[in-house]
Amino acid sequence: MRQYSADLTPPWKKPKPVPEVAAEADLVVEELSTGFCGAVIRCEKTAEGPTVTLEDRFGKHRVFPMTPGGFALEGRRVTLTRPSAAAPVRPTRTASGSVAVPGARARVARAGRIYVEGRHDAELVERVWGDDLRIEGVVVEYLEGIDDLPSIVTEFSPGPDARLGVLVDHLVPGSKESRIAAEVNSPSALVVGHPYIDVWEAVKPSSVGIAAWPRVPRGQDWKTGVCEALGWPPNTGAAWQRILGSVHSYRDLEPALLGRVEELIDFVTGSES
Repeated sequence: MRQYSADLTPPWKKPKPVPEVAAEADLVVEELSTGFCGAVIRCEKTAEGPTVTLEDRFGKHRVFPMTPGGFALEGRRVTLTRPSAAAPVRPTRTASGSVAVPGARARVARAGRIYVEGRHDAELVERVWGDDLRIEGVVVEYLEGIDDLPSIVTEFSPGPDARLGVLVDHLVPGSKESRIAAEVNSPSALVVGHPYIDVWEAVKPSSVGIAAWPRVPRGQDWKTGVCEALGWPPNTGAAWQRILGSVHSYRDLEPALLGRVEELIDFVTGSES
């Protein structure tokens, strides 16, 4: 007697199998029940089953069970699996936390620009956002201070097809920097800043290997004071190379700087509303 399957569901109505993806380091996924998006830091085997630790772009960690179909990769539901020990590590993100685009060519430079106060600021932005900026065709230039910022903006002549973003150090209420920034009045120019006296402070102390950035008495050169307080040689150039060398990705920077640079990139690459 011929046997028939009890499953009478038409093939086209059966759910498609959810693909499995190895949870390799730096893979960026979204946990579907919470919407938390982050990069894979590690996978662990626990009594309750395997777990994965994700880190978002602001450095927050969360641990999730590796539930079948519980994650999304580039908008597609997937099941994360523990990677094999021999699995190669694939770079899936740029230093800024953006999804990496292997083989992408640099875009022809836009007319728009991002201005930063000094060489150290420009080097830090390049270290973390360089890949993104090349893909977007955004050039970063540095100024020697912002005392002449209003005239510099006027000379640049920003417009809908040439937007200008400016990153300012120590942009806090009542500061000289805030008064100068307030003089810039153009819908095609955006001036934002971080609260730190110098961009050195935007690097997390833990990344540099110090407990905290020292307080430097008013009237003393800040960089020189930092070197003295930390017992470093009195060579600010060498000190900066030490600091810059400790920055490997956005995880090494303070959120107050991360948000402002991302805001400027979005502004310069956007369109007038």
